[in-house]
Amino acid sequence: MSSAIAQSGAAVARLLQTPAKQAVRCSRQHYLRLRAQRSPFTPALRSFSVGGRVMQKRYTEDHEWIDTSDPESATIGISTYAAKALGDVVYVELPVEGTEVSKGDAIGAVESVKSASDIMTPVSGTIVGVNNVLEEKPSTINKSPEGEGWLAKIKVTDESELSALMDAEGYRKFTEESG
Repeated sequence: MSSAIAQSGAAVARLLQTPAKQAVRCSRQHYLRLRAQRSPFTPALRSFSVGGRVMQKRYTEDHEWIDTSDPESATIGISTYAAKALGDVVYVELPVEGTEVSKGDAIGAVESVKSASDIMTPVSGTIVGVNNVLEEKPSTINKSPEGEGWLAKIKVTDESELSALMDAEGYRKFTEESG
């Protein structure tokens, strides 16, 4: 008797773990009847709103990128194109948190076996975070320049400066023409 109760308990547990769509089945006729009862207009499950901030990665002619998908702060780094041109990165100078910067200011530097390059900020704002991993492992930039190899986070003060930057397609064309 106790094994039957244990088996039914296990069946109930499995049923509770499966999504509701899979647990409830109905006939085609019942489905069509339910669907016909629904109003013809179904509002979107998720509404989209347009804010002042552009929600995409933008690029500069100096090969920096900025990702504005986080509403609190934008992320800055160097492009994959720049990382390949630099070669193996051996040292990264990061900006100091709390520093107020203007568009085009040098916020750090990246040194490789081939050369060194200043990192310019694509927009004005306040540095609110840095990627300390790069101090120990500067090669992270080579492995993932537009991902884990980000350099700094900035609280943007003038969002209109973002419109002057290139989108991914514009940057791709720019690098093809220049290189």
